[in-house]
Amino acid sequence: MPVPFPSEEWVAKYKDAINASADYKVAGKDWTYGVIALICKAKPPVLDKDIGIWLDLEKGVCRDAKIVTPEEANKAPFCITGEYERWKSVIKGELEPIKGMMQGKLKLKGNLPTIVRFVKAAQELVKATNTIDTKFLDE
Repeated sequence: MPVPFPSEEWVAKYKDAINASADYKVAGKDWTYGVIALICKAKPPVLDKDIGIWLDLEKGVCRDAKIVTPEEANKAPFCITGEYERWKSVIKGELEPIKGMMQGKLKLKGNLPTIVRFVKAAQELVKATNTIDTKFLDE
């Protein structure tokens, strides 16, 4: 059954998908730089408020994943903000997140050179979303 994005249930499934990915375990094994948070901007009437997603990633494992306020998400060492449509494109595999940051389609708060060193890990995080039967709120 499709799971709505963004929701607590979707984030829980995302954590499971990350931890089930052998490729992410390898690509993210050297990640020791802390939490990566995502902010999905509001898109009324589809999404009435900004939603934060907290991903506690460490050495190829997602230790925690949860919905947080945008204010809390902004406290993470790395925070990537984008419009609902941009995240939808990322999840569908149409927009690579690092390319999106370079093109200004996604906004990064944090050290870009650190993120760029983990391109493969970022790709594997996106691939993990492809294993979730996602229902987009505007479809």
